[in-house]
Amino acid sequence: MAAYSIFKPFILPIVVAILLAMATSNLTRHFADKFHSKKLSTLVTVIFMILLIIAPIGYIATVGITYATQLDINSINTILEKTRALVSDVPYLKDLANKYLNINEILPYIQDLSVYIGKMGTKGIEFLKDTLLVVLFYSIFVYNQEKIMKLIVSLLPTTQQRGNYMLNEVSSTIEIVFYSIIVTAVLEGLLFGMFVSHYGFNGLLLGFIYGFASLIPVVGGLIVWLPVSLLAWSRIDSSAAIEIALYSIIVISIIADTFVKPLIIKVIKDNILRSTAKVNELLIFFSIVAGMGSYGFWGMIIGPAVTTFLIATTNAYIEYNQKANQN
Repeated sequence: MAAYSIFKPFILPIVVAILLAMATSNLTRHFADKFHSKKLSTLVTVIFMILLIIAPIGYIATVGITYATQLDINSINTILEKTRALVSDVPYLKDLANKYLNINEILPYIQDLSVYIGKMGTKGIEFLKDTLLVVLFYSIFVYNQEKIMKLIVSLLPTTQQRGNYMLNEVSSTIEIVFYSIIVTAVLEGLLFGMFVSHYGFNGLLLGFIYGFASLIPVVGGLIVWLPVSLLAWSRIDSSAAIEIALYSIIVISIIADTFVKPLIIKVIKDNILRSTAKVNELLIFFSIVAGMGSYGFWGMIIGPAVTTFLIATTNAYIEYNQKANQN
């Protein structure tokens, strides 16, 4: 209890760092074999993690604020006017648009959004602090991962063979989920950023934002391409807005996310990771949703890990009972 009270603020970063170290264990071994140095392989792996997580977040936090301040009341009013004009010939929608799509109705929501963004700033500072702690603990665990894995196995209330099996199951699943997240963010962020840059938007910024948003199941991409489409409608024309929307739905959400991404993940799993772990995609999906609901951004790592460990523990318990009944 005393140890828990002392380390309570650091438990989440420590758990996430351990899981990330497990997810990148094969990558660390690859670097260790290549450089023949444990310290150098740890340094390269940590730099890779920093570039993957902290650099995009820092860019969004600095450049994104500048772009957010450019969205004024006039731009919002222009979007509302064009929307009302679009449905002016549709009787029922015309009345709804005239009633609700005006600046006086929208302004209270904008004020609430400003307050929410202010709260997000505070949360963002906490998230940045947690991220820095994750990187710090991650570097420690990567360098000492063999000792830590042996310690975890020895603390599990089961045989060493069963403990190694349970840990390998968790490690394999987290590894697949981790690289799936990277593939999703990079692929969809790159596709979106390259396309919207042709319309004068900051492709790098929006690519980073779309990459992170795509990790949110179901509605992730929508919360980025819809505002960008509306902004293109107000600043360029309706054709640009429709093209961005259709491209996001057809090319990214349907073709890339549904067909291309699973193929890339399969290649990574079979040829690079050489993993034989059987992953139930639907179970992983719900564990990511549940994890993000409980732990926020890092829940996409914690959720699948907890779920996999629960399944492995359940299997060990069932096997133990079967052996006990046979005896």
